[in-house]
Amino acid sequence: MSALPEPELLTEYRSRVVPALQKAHGYSNVHEIPRIQKVVINSAVGSQPDVKEALEIAKEEIAVITGQRPVETIAKKSIANFKLRQYQAIGAKVTLRGRGMYEFLERLIKTALPRIRDFRGVSAKAFDGRGNYTLGVADQSIFPEIELDRIKRNIGFDITIVTSARTDAEAKTLLMELGMPFTDKPKPSAPTKNEEEAATQS
Repeated sequence: MSALPEPELLTEYRSRVVPALQKAHGYSNVHEIPRIQKVVINSAVGSQPDVKEALEIAKEEIAVITGQRPVETIAKKSIANFKLRQYQAIGAKVTLRGRGMYEFLERLIKTALPRIRDFRGVSAKAFDGRGNYTLGVADQSIFPEIELDRIKRNIGFDITIVTSARTDAEAKTLLMELGMPFTDKPKPSAPTKNEEEAATQS
């Protein structure tokens, strides 16, 4: 049986992104070049009035989107105002690595995000200071794997992209090269005085 071809985003990373990063940051060692290590998808439903039902729906939807069965996240302490008990299951989480990680990122960047209404890009301010980026998704309907007429309720979740980058700037360059559409795209530089004079004379 022939092996499956590697995800397009991984091929692009190796063939185009690695040389671009090396040129941008001047890495002398190939092992210094940042890479994606894992992607964590996490949905918290502890504030829902019907936590058990909400949790089952979240687990089903995340499994459809990622192709991997989520694990339950547990409350570390009791919170009376939210009617939460210590060790109660309050969320669902999936950790993607390798092939599944690149396939998910490719669908997120190229298909899901552009389906957000009035989408103008993602914030560049959601890095954690250690080269990792977290993106909030309001509901699961942006993913084409979800059948809209079968949605029981909107499930919001966070997507954390963990990288090997040493700084947020390096991580941002990595994600930009992979196609992440940040809102603060570089603006064209202002014309110099000589250029303004030449334009006036022409």
